[in-house]
Amino acid sequence: MRERSYDIVVIGSGAGGGTVAAALAPAVRDGLRILVLEQGPRLRDDEFSGRELEMAAALYEDAGGFLTADGTMTLAFGCAYGGSTVVYTGTSLIAPERVIRAWDVPGLEHEDVVRRSRRYMEENSVHYLEPELINDNNRLFVEGCRKAGYRAEQFPVNVRGCMGSSLCNLGCPNAAKQGTNRVQLPRAEREGVEVVTRAEAQRLEEHAVLVRVHPRPSGAKGEPSEWEPGDYRLHAGIVVVAAGAVGSPALLLRSRLPVPLPWLGRGFTCHPAHILVAEHAGEITNDVGHPKSYYLDRAVEEGYVLETCMYFPFTTAKNLVGHGEGHSRLMHAFPRLQMILVLACDRALRENRVTTDRSGRPVVHYRFTNKVIASLVRGTRASAHIFFAAGALRVSAPSANPPVIEAADAHRVDELARARHFKLGKVAVSAAHLMGGCAMGRGAAESVTDAWGRVHGIPWLRVADASLFPDALEINPYLTIMALADRAAQAVRADARDLLEAWRPEAEP
Repeated sequence: MRERSYDIVVIGSGAGGGTVAAALAPAVRDGLRILVLEQGPRLRDDEFSGRELEMAAALYEDAGGFLTADGTMTLAFGCAYGGSTVVYTGTSLIAPERVIRAWDVPGLEHEDVVRRSRRYMEENSVHYLEPELINDNNRLFVEGCRKAGYRAEQFPVNVRGCMGSSLCNLGCPNAAKQGTNRVQLPRAEREGVEVVTRAEAQRLEEHAVLVRVHPRPSGAKGEPSEWEPGDYRLHAGIVVVAAGAVGSPALLLRSRLPVPLPWLGRGFTCHPAHILVAEHAGEITNDVGHPKSYYLDRAVEEGYVLETCMYFPFTTAKNLVGHGEGHSRLMHAFPRLQMILVLACDRALRENRVTTDRSGRPVVHYRFTNKVIASLVRGTRASAHIFFAAGALRVSAPSANPPVIEAADAHRVDELARARHFKLGKVAVSAAHLMGGCAMGRGAAESVTDAWGRVHGIPWLRVADASLFPDALEINPYLTIMALADRAAQAVRADARDLLEAWRPEAEP
């Protein structure tokens, strides 16, 4: 096993790890050795082809097919240089005050989250899209909301020079989306931070990370790792874990931590979601332009959020209910399909958690509550009303009976879409906003870290990603993760001198 030594090792390169890397990069000029480990590959610009199956395999954990323990929900999260910032649509919202206040974390103030979020909005070119980039799918949503009595709001997105390819979820082929792979990580590397890809952090030991660097598989996308394949023990004065709401708890659970953390892995949550489609009489622009430009926020009133979306044929096909001729007819109508994503706003429950199996791989246990199912059904009804108000001929609704509602039955939507028709295992549910598992809080009995990401009782260990959330965020977590990661980096800078001076006499050369 090869032995190397760094002052700071950051595990993960997404919104959390990439932010920490850039925030700490100036310390390289002061002589600190900083390393970022990323389990996924680093892709060249010309490798972002937009082909659905090959990009899913290259950019997502388990090619986008990671399932909960009971198989009822798919968890989509990135595994590449830049993490999930490479594969999400760029929507960038600031956390609501009511959410941060309800978290009740001593030392965490909403004003601070807002200030840091606004800085990263500017840094990552967050703005409202120009009207010419708004496609029919989004315009129909706005029109349908207005006619159905709702108010749609526009998403600010982090793009620069968007060409409207609509391929955000497959990695932007035009380098327009300003994720950490385009902004924070390149800047950190220019300032001397080292980044190693295809590097899997297997477990932590006292001031050390055990890492396996994997070879590039034959025919796979992405560059070979910057290091030779093999096993490494990395001695580190400070370790910042930012492997995501699945990866971070799993890594800590695999590790020989010196203090008990009973809340570790507990409180996992997400936004369970499913896709609804509606067929129009004529073709609409749904696969050009930015796919996710508008949303309807009913989180407080009814427990759901609706977002415009556009998913490609394979993903759309597996999300449609039914089979045979009816399924085929809808898929052949793809150029005429309007799409809405229904997201339920769940709460963190102790029993919803991340564990590991015998081989150390993460296992996510998630139970759908009646409240979540009710929120998804209410969102389905609202979506159907919006579709029909926008002129749709028929709506495919997984929690309705029959599952395809014709325009002639538009007045019966609330009667046809009922919770008893929502059958887990038969309705395709996915979740992209994964949160919790290393929650911030007051002490080790009820949380894993403090408000600055310091793991209770382990001064050299920090967490800086969405696993910090003590409860669900009602919106896309991108900016909130960056804000909390920025706080974690500030705490590392404040503590670094004392921690590193205490560690270096025993550090391996």
